[in-house]
Amino acid sequence: MSAPIMISSWPRAILHLDGDAFFASCEQAVHPEWRGRPVVTGKERGIVAAASYEAKARGVTRGVSLRDVPKLCPDAIIVPSDYETYSLFSKRMFAIMRRFTSVVEEYSIDEGFADITGLRRSLRDSYEGITRRMQSAIHAELGLTVSVGLSLSKTLAKVGSKWQKPAGFTAISGRHIHEYLEKLPVEKIWGIGPQTSAYCRQLNIRTALDFARRDEEFIMAKFTKPLQETWRELNGEAVFEIATEDKSDYATVSKTKTFTPPSTDPAFVRAQLLKNLENATIKARRHHLVATGLAIWLVGQDYRSVGAEATLNRPSAYPLEMGAVVENMFVQLFRQRTPYRATGVVLTGLQSAGATQLDLFEPPLRLEKLSKLYRAVDEIAAAYGKHCVYTAGAAAAHHPSPLCSSPSEAQRSRGAGPPLGSGQNYLCSERSEIPWRKLHRLPGETKRRHLSVPLLGSAV
Repeated sequence: MSAPIMISSWPRAILHLDGDAFFASCEQAVHPEWRGRPVVTGKERGIVAAASYEAKARGVTRGVSLRDVPKLCPDAIIVPSDYETYSLFSKRMFAIMRRFTSVVEEYSIDEGFADITGLRRSLRDSYEGITRRMQSAIHAELGLTVSVGLSLSKTLAKVGSKWQKPAGFTAISGRHIHEYLEKLPVEKIWGIGPQTSAYCRQLNIRTALDFARRDEEFIMAKFTKPLQETWRELNGEAVFEIATEDKSDYATVSKTKTFTPPSTDPAFVRAQLLKNLENATIKARRHHLVATGLAIWLVGQDYRSVGAEATLNRPSAYPLEMGAVVENMFVQLFRQRTPYRATGVVLTGLQSAGATQLDLFEPPLRLEKLSKLYRAVDEIAAAYGKHCVYTAGAAAAHHPSPLCSSPSEAQRSRGAGPPLGSGQNYLCSERSEIPWRKLHRLPGETKRRHLSVPLLGSAV
C-alpha cells in the first residue's frame, strides 16, 4: 500500500453534493408512480436530455436519439423536459443546504459545494454526521437522492461525491487521501480534460496519486497555474474558495436551441437564431454588460456544425442593433434543403455597459432611444414574463404550432400528446411538446404568471 499523504484529518471540511440523475429524479418525485421505472426526458428535443438510473441500466444515455430508446428500453417513460420544475427543486435543495451553513456555492442546477469547517460544536455533530443529516433531509423532503463527498478541498470533495453513486457518501479525511487518489485515473480529476490527461501520460502520470506526489518544482515547470492549483488541492490545501455570490463576471454569454423535428425552412431557423440573440442579450443586460463581438452557429441533422463570427462597430446588448449582423452571417451559412436541428449565439468581448463609447459619427440620440426602449422591454418582462416583447424576425420561434383535433398515428406511436380519451387537445408538431406542469395550471394561473410550485399528478 502507498505511503499516506500526511495531513491532519480535518483542517477544512468542504462537501460537494451531486444530484443523482437529477432531471429524471425530479420527474419521479413529482410522479411517484414512476419511481423504480425507466424515465427519460428530452421529448421536445428528439434526443435524451436525462435518464433515470433504471433507464441507464438498460443502456439509455444522454444524447441518444429518442428513436433508439424503445429498442433499448421498450417500457421507457419519455417526457418533455420541465426545466421550471427542475429549477424549483434545485432552489429547495440549496435552501436545505443553507440550514446547515451559510457558505454554499450553487455550482450548477444539480450540484453545489458547502464549507462546514468549525460547525461541529454549534451543530453538535461530527463533520460526517452533519453531511449525512443534510443528505437525509434532501431525500426526506424532496424525494431526491444525492451523492455527497466530504474532504479538505473542493477537488477532493468532488472525488468523494463521484466515488459511490447513487445515494453515496464518501468522506476523505487528510490521513486517507492517498487511498482514493491511487485508484483514480488522472483523467477523472476535476479540471483535467483529454488533452491534459494525454500530456500527463507522456510524463508517466497515470493516476491522481502520481500527479499529487510530484514535487512542487516539477509541477511549476510542467503545468500552468490552474493545474498547479489542482495539485495543491489534491494535496489537501483548499485553494478554490466557495463562491457564495451569484456569478456576475462573464467573458462570454451563449444561448443555444435544439428543435425537433429538424427544419429546412430558412425563416424558422433564422427565427431560432434571433431568439438565441434575444436570450443572450437579456442576460447581458441583466448583468450590465455589452458585447464587442458575436458568433453564431448552425447544427445540421448529421450533427455537423458551421459557424461565423463578427466584430461590432461599438459595444451593444440590443438585438435591434445586432440583428442585422446575425442575419448577414446566417445568409452566408445557411444551405437550402439542409435540415438543421440546432442554432446558437455567443456574445464575446463582454465589458461593463458603463464603459460604452459612441462612434465618432453616431448620433447620440439613437443610443439614448435604444437604451430607453430596452429598459421598457426589460421592465415589461419583469412584470409579465420573458419574451412578452420580441423582434419581428424572431416571431416564428415564439409562436406555438396550431392545435389540431387528433394526432397522426406516427405521432401517437412516438407518444406525442396526451393519451387517447384524456380530453386534451393534441399539438400538431413534436416541436410544440411542452411539460405536463404547463398544461395543467392552478386556478388563476396564466402562461406568464403562475405559482413557483411543482404540480403533483400524473401525465399518463
